[in-house]
Amino acid sequence: MDDALAKLLASLDRPAARATHPAAQPDAVLLAACSVHHTRGTGPGGQHKHNNQTAVVLTHRPTGMTAQASERRSAEQNKSVALRRLRLALAVGHREAVPAGEIRSGLWRERTRGGRIVLSPKHADYPTMLAEGLDVLAASGFDPKKAATRLGVSPSQLVRMIADHPPALVMVNDRRGDRGEHPLRG
Repeated sequence: MDDALAKLLASLDRPAARATHPAAQPDAVLLAACSVHHTRGTGPGGQHKHNNQTAVVLTHRPTGMTAQASERRSAEQNKSVALRRLRLALAVGHREAVPAGEIRSGLWRERTRGGRIVLSPKHADYPTMLAEGLDVLAASGFDPKKAATRLGVSPSQLVRMIADHPPALVMVNDRRGDRGEHPLRG
């Protein structure tokens, strides 16, 4: 086999280059793109919570999306909770373009086996996988069969993963409703 053909075959198996979704960025990179605001917590939690600025509000400057947390006693713990919430908000509310061809990321390939998505909604990889699935679903006209085919999973697996985060399912069903399509059930 000549060298050019070998390179072509190798490139067909690699995902197309695409921008990194903000939900998939490392913590330090995502936090660098955010403004962090500390405030006093409200509600139950005792004097420490009311007298110290432990509540955290993160605002992702490029998108304007925000997330907050105040239920923990320390600002650092609240920042961690707010960061996860921001990742989920970005996964649902921000879309990245999807090129033609093979588009599954290395993470997607790792987390799928035999047409199934092997991932708990509580896992740290969930927001990244949700963002990738929603990007492909949007690029496929919110048709779960087309998106699932591109992602190498079954449509029911894709819908189940989306339904694990109710705001994602609401967003998808709103877009499908705009197109005159019936809503998906999780």
